[in-house]
Amino acid sequence: MLTSGDLEIAGRLVEASNATLYCVVTHEDQQAACVYKPVAGERPLWDFPHGTLAGRELAAYAVSRASGWDIVPPTVYRDGPFGPGMCQLWIDPDPSIDLIALARSGSHDGLRAMSVFDAVINNADRKIGHLLPAPGGHLYGCDHGVCFAEEYKLRTVLWQWRGDQLTADAVQALERLDTQLGRELGTTLRQWLTDEEIRATRIRTQMLLQHRVHPYPPEDWPAVPWPPI
Repeated sequence: MLTSGDLEIAGRLVEASNATLYCVVTHEDQQAACVYKPVAGERPLWDFPHGTLAGRELAAYAVSRASGWDIVPPTVYRDGPFGPGMCQLWIDPDPSIDLIALARSGSHDGLRAMSVFDAVINNADRKIGHLLPAPGGHLYGCDHGVCFAEEYKLRTVLWQWRGDQLTADAVQALERLDTQLGRELGTTLRQWLTDEEIRATRIRTQMLLQHRVHPYPPEDWPAVPWPPI
């Protein structure tokens, strides 16, 4: 449905720094809400090559699937009303969840898994507003366009586990990633990332496996995105 359905723009998320369009996608007798981010609407950044943010969202989805965490909602690369770009299933978060309290929690398994996922993909912008707790308990995350830099740029609101031992589930997920980065996942990521970025992703994964602790904030890079929400 996301890949080949008809996209109809219903609105725009005006607070987003890049063009982010709220759409309805229709395929045969099915309909769903989605987010469409055309490459043409990406704002140039000094530290990421221009026109690569949509691809990085696809790379994050591929890592999310391969790890088994399923943090990133279904995401495809397709043509749309304003040209090619990223199209992602819209997740309506549970309105009963306080996002600020959730972000500060130290006991939420999905949140802790997300912190390891962010360390793998080197997420430079994990804000509170990027947390999507779905009804039923599963935690999704969105906005992964500024990830996979070669340099350590982890910037997140999820530092509550810094220095703590990784969980057994996290170690198993990292082992799956390490294996698949040398196989089919590495091939998939080559559509969106450079060989150097893929190599850096595998090095981060192997370092996490070697030390088996959550990473510490960088000393020469802001540790928390601004604004944090």
